[in-house]
Amino acid sequence: MHVRTYVDADLARLIDLTIDTFGPFYEESFRPLVGETIFTHQHGEWRDDYRKQVAGLHDPAQRKYVAIAEQDGVLLGYVAWSVEPVRPKGTVELLAVSAPYRRSNAATALCEHAFEAMRAEKAEYVEIGTGGDDFHAPARAFYESLGCVKLPVAVYFREL
Repeated sequence: MHVRTYVDADLARLIDLTIDTFGPFYEESFRPLVGETIFTHQHGEWRDDYRKQVAGLHDPAQRKYVAIAEQDGVLLGYVAWSVEPVRPKGTVELLAVSAPYRRSNAATALCEHAFEAMRAEKAEYVEIGTGGDDFHAPARAFYESLGCVKLPVAVYFREL
């Protein structure tokens, strides 16, 4: 496995991977949980939202970075992070690993790469967020295995 810096030619593959990775959450978890009205207004355009978000993840001038994990030319996953200029804080914005490569060390390699890059920019701590639902249980377990501490947060929705 090789971890490298993002190049513009990666964009389409990263968008596809992001949609493939998080599609089951939106369509099989969030939509049934909150119903059509809330889903439509909150995340009804989630694919387009990711197309826009992923396109803006790598901007070194703004201290925003993306690293890619590949093996023999196959995209395993990517991590996107930023470093705040005022506080010594890094944030993992997105982490996506292709389904066949989950639990293969790709996510660990990507996070460790991002953490090292954050340290190089004088970050002293990192924030990583994920959902509290069943879909995100593997992500929570993974982040805890990296030594991250979970902050209990509750978000509620209600149709009016």
